[in-house]
Amino acid sequence: MNMNSTSAQFVSSRRMGAYEPIHQMSMWGENYKSNGSLNTSPPIIVEADTELNNLSEDTSNGMLGPSDKYYQEATKPVDKVQRRLAQNREAARKSRLRKKAYVQQLETSRLKLVQLEQELERARKQGLYVGGGLDANRLGFSGTPDSGITAFEMEYAHWMEEQNRLICELRTALHAHISDVELRMLVESGMNHYFELFRMKATAAKADVFYVMSGMWKTSAERFFLWIGGFRPSELLKVLGPHLEPLTDQQLLDVYNLRQSCQQAEDALSQGMEKLQQTLAETVAAGELGEGNFPQLPTAMEKLEALVSFLNQADHLRQETLQQMARILTTRQAARGLLAMGEYFQRLWALSSLWATRPREPA
Repeated sequence: MNMNSTSAQFVSSRRMGAYEPIHQMSMWGENYKSNGSLNTSPPIIVEADTELNNLSEDTSNGMLGPSDKYYQEATKPVDKVQRRLAQNREAARKSRLRKKAYVQQLETSRLKLVQLEQELERARKQGLYVGGGLDANRLGFSGTPDSGITAFEMEYAHWMEEQNRLICELRTALHAHISDVELRMLVESGMNHYFELFRMKATAAKADVFYVMSGMWKTSAERFFLWIGGFRPSELLKVLGPHLEPLTDQQLLDVYNLRQSCQQAEDALSQGMEKLQQTLAETVAAGELGEGNFPQLPTAMEKLEALVSFLNQADHLRQETLQQMARILTTRQAARGLLAMGEYFQRLWALSSLWATRPREPA
């Protein structure tokens, strides 16, 4: 065998050993056993030389060599661990925030339950709710309670609990400066929660529109501001205004136009309600004196159907106002607006509770 050829092959094989896979080395071993010499085929030698040349060119051009690549591979798990640790820390932080919000929610719910118990007790003593007055237990001519209103009261109690939870979440999120994407989800949840209340009221109105219109399911302070079974949209915009600043010139104009539109719609509904009351009073009062029966009552019943429509239109106006405000404001402004709205009603509930438990002079 030519020694120069053998030496070249051996050198090429040594050079390939720096980067060829282990299974290739075992193939060379089998070759050696069968042939009695280290005999590699020319294509392998050419491929090895070509790859070495490419490697040297890459190194000369400033590209990463094998050692740099191995270093990157070795550091990848470390980077992954660091990212995982960062994710765990963030998850733990969010968990602490959720726990804090949950504790606040429990405390708020406890105070709300105490307040509701006091409010119900006061209403019972005044004969305005269950246990007194002509509408005691909301008994009809059949002597059975209205299941539709009972279901509404249960749903509204759950709605109040969820409302307190959402207010706590919004307050915590705004203090924690979470991302706009997460904040947008909370805003949408808060909006949908109010829309769910409007749906519940529409169902309850079919059972007893007088009950929903009277606001007996609300606190006394809320009833003071009652307008067709709920809050007046234009007045609520006035209350929330200072909490939404700073507003751009365009936002100020849009909010002003929205409030004007609300007032016009409210005036139209209020005039319609006054006309309905007048017509209904005239219908009930019609008839000869001394009559034992009331033939005009079926006509009055037909007119009362319009009362359900007025309530639904008022809730529709309230829902449209919330949706328009969400379009006008930024995500954080909308979150602050929902928080201000929720806390406004909470203050009304607290005012009702303080009024109900105020010290009274002995009679």
